[in-house]
Amino acid sequence: MLWTCSLGLWGLSRQDSVWRDEAATWQVAQRCTAEIWHMLGNVDVVHGCYYLLMHALFECFGAGTTTLRLPSVVATGVAAACVGSIGHRLAGMWVGLAGGMAFGLLPAVQFHLQEGRPYALVAAGAGISTLLLVTLLQGRGRTAYWAAYGGTVLLSGLLNWLSLMILPAHLATLVWCRAGRGVWTRWTAASAAATACVLPLILFSRSQSAQVSWIPPLTWHMLIGPAVLLAIGGAGALLDRPRAGRLSVAAVGLPLLAVPQIGLVGLSLVQPLFLDRYVLFSLLGLALLIGTVVGSAVRAIRPRYPRASMWVLPAVVVVATTSLLPQSLAKRSPSSRVDDVLAIASDVRRMKETGNAVLFIPAARRDTKSVSPSAFSGLRDIALAESPEKSGTLKGVEADPDRIRAAMLAQRRILLVTDATRVAKPVTAERDRMKASVLREYFTAVADEQVRGRRVTVYERLGSARWVSSAGRPWTPRGQGPGITKGTPGPGSPGT
Repeated sequence: MLWTCSLGLWGLSRQDSVWRDEAATWQVAQRCTAEIWHMLGNVDVVHGCYYLLMHALFECFGAGTTTLRLPSVVATGVAAACVGSIGHRLAGMWVGLAGGMAFGLLPAVQFHLQEGRPYALVAAGAGISTLLLVTLLQGRGRTAYWAAYGGTVLLSGLLNWLSLMILPAHLATLVWCRAGRGVWTRWTAASAAATACVLPLILFSRSQSAQVSWIPPLTWHMLIGPAVLLAIGGAGALLDRPRAGRLSVAAVGLPLLAVPQIGLVGLSLVQPLFLDRYVLFSLLGLALLIGTVVGSAVRAIRPRYPRASMWVLPAVVVVATTSLLPQSLAKRSPSSRVDDVLAIASDVRRMKETGNAVLFIPAARRDTKSVSPSAFSGLRDIALAESPEKSGTLKGVEADPDRIRAAMLAQRRILLVTDATRVAKPVTAERDRMKASVLREYFTAVADEQVRGRRVTVYERLGSARWVSSAGRPWTPRGQGPGITKGTPGPGSPGT
C-alpha cells in the first residue's frame, strides 16, 4: 500500500492540468446537493454516488487537484494491499508482496491512479470483496463477513454498476473450489441483495445511454489487449499448478481477470461499451498471477541459493520500474490526456477585452468556463440560454440557432473556445455548424492559441480586423504565407 501510494503521490498535480473527464467531476462537485440531484435526473446518474462523495470532500478540503485525485491514490493503495493479503494467504509472503507491488506498476493502473474519476474506488471495492470471499472460503469469517461482502459489492455497484461483473468471477471461484452448500446459500443471498439494490440505478441509467453513444463498436484490434492480459494471466495460473477443489491464487486470480474482460466484450456486442477503465478492477487478478510467477522463481532458486532468493523480488521491482519509467513519466504529464481544460485559461485572460462575446464549439467545451470562471469574467456567453447548474446538465442549454446567429452578428469581437486541431472532431451539431458558418462568412481570425488539446481564437467582424497577435505583433495564420489578405479564414476558423 505504501509503495502504491508513493507512486500515486509522485507528480500528483500533473503540472496543474485537468482533462475533460476530471473537469466533469470538478464542476459537479462544486454544485450544491440539490443541483447535483437535479443533474443526475438528466445525465451521469451512473456516477451519482461518486459525485456526492467528491462534493463532500470539496466542501471539507476545498477544490483542487490534490482533493480531486487523492481519493483515487488511497483507493488504489487499498486495492494493492488487498492483492498482497490475498496472495500471502493463498501462496505465501513472496507471492503477496510481488502481486501487491505489481498492481501499482501496471500501466493502466498508473493512469487511473491519479484520476479524478471513480474507477480506482471500484477497484478498491473489488479488492475488499475478494479478500472477504477468500477469508470466508478459508473458514475464518462469520456471518458479519457475508454482510460486509454484500455491502462492499453494493457500494462498488453504486460507483459503477459494471463492477457487478465481479460476481460471476466469484461464482467461478466457488465452482472451482467446490464450495459447500452453506457457502453457496450465503453467497447467493449476499450477491442477490446487492444486485437488487443496484438494479434501480441500472434501469434508470439505461435512459441516459446516449451519453455513451460516442464509444465505437467493438473491432478485432480492440481484443488484442484483453488477449495479451489473458495470456499472461494463464501463464501465471499454470505456474500455480491449479487443481479443482483447492482454493489457490489461480482459482481466485484467473476468474477475476478473465470473467470481467470477457463479460465486457459480450456486452459490447449488444451495445458498444468496450473501455478498459470499466473493468480496471480485473487487473487485481492479473497482479495476483504476476505474483505467482515471482513466487515460483523464489521457490525455484531457494534450495540452491537461499540468500540469493531474497533478492529476486527487489531485482524484479527495480527492473520493472526502470523499464516502465518512460511510460510512468508520460502518464504524469499533461500530454497523457486528450486535453487540459485549464491550459487556455491564461490565454483567455490575456486575449479578452471587457464586453467581448465568447462561444464554445462544441458546447461541452464550456467546461473550461465552469472550472475557471474567473478567466471568463467580463465575457458574454451569447449562445447560453440556461446555465449548467440551472438546467441540470454538464454543458448548459444553448439557444436556438437563429437566436445565436443574431447575437453573433451583433458582436464586434468574439472569442471561440474549441478543440485543438490534433484532437478536433468534425462539427456535426446544427448549432455548431451555424456558429462556424457565421464566423467564416462575417468574421476573420486575428489571434489564435493552441495549448494541450484546447484552442482559443479571437475573431473580429470584417471591416474592423487588426492583423496582430495578442502580443501586439503582426499575426500570420500558421501554415500560410505573409501575403494573406484581410478576411481570409485562418486556422482559427472552425472545421479546418
